[in-house]
Amino acid sequence: MKTIAPEDHAPTAAAAERYNTGSVVSKDGTTIGYRQLGRGPGLIVLHGAMESARSHMQFAEALAPSFTVYLPDRRGRGLSGPYRKDHSIETDVEDMAALLAKTGAHYVMGVSSGAIIWLQAALTLPAIRKAVIFEPPLPINGSLPTAFVQRYALVSAMKGTQMGPPIFNIVPRGLLERLTTTMMASEEKKAGSDDVTMRMLAPTLHYDFQLATEVEGALERFKGIRAEVLLLGGSKSPAYLTAGLDALEKVLPRVTRVELPGLGHGATGNTDRGGRPARAAQVLRQFFS
Repeated sequence: MKTIAPEDHAPTAAAAERYNTGSVVSKDGTTIGYRQLGRGPGLIVLHGAMESARSHMQFAEALAPSFTVYLPDRRGRGLSGPYRKDHSIETDVEDMAALLAKTGAHYVMGVSSGAIIWLQAALTLPAIRKAVIFEPPLPINGSLPTAFVQRYALVSAMKGTQMGPPIFNIVPRGLLERLTTTMMASEEKKAGSDDVTMRMLAPTLHYDFQLATEVEGALERFKGIRAEVLLLGGSKSPAYLTAGLDALEKVLPRVTRVELPGLGHGATGNTDRGGRPARAAQVLRQFFS
């Protein structure tokens, strides 16, 4: 496993606002919107849970000198239409198939639950030639804490997946719920017209957990992926995410692994959420070159 030296010159917030928007119609008629910036070979970056296309604007800006970057909003967020009652991972794959067809892109990257979508898509979509898979929450021999899946309140999710600050493990649940409500209200007061707030994103958590449960036991199936895959993770991420990368490294036929020292699950996100997008972008430029 390789490690990458630091390169932390992230784009400014102002620079990260320069983009165009577009949309594509998926197989079931739902609109999938996206942001587009940069020039060069097409690269689709798919966000994870409690995120939207805006969550990786600085990451896309860092890649824009070398790639045409597409940042789709998954369903239920931002520029895209709603989830359907019969939603499944295959619907997510159909959304990405439509975007691949429109953009002509052959490079993809998925973050967390977005990485699960690209793993599944790579089994059936030959347009995907190279894929970066960042810490998919795969259930590996009980490594993923799924007891909270059927009670997916925001606090339960952050405690169960170990994605909240360390203090979440010792603060009583009732207090956490009050703090979270206060934080969400404060965010909404400051939000711009096109911001996607935590309150908007909270209902989508159910579908992110559903992705993880749908691929439980599917590890051997991923042996059929023919695309070249880079597995990317942070040294400070929860152990169950590292376990997922370990398992994938053993089964994928064309695989490279890189670790970002000192970073965690939010490494690719904007700097105001603790990300280090320039360091992650450095890895992608090397892999796709």
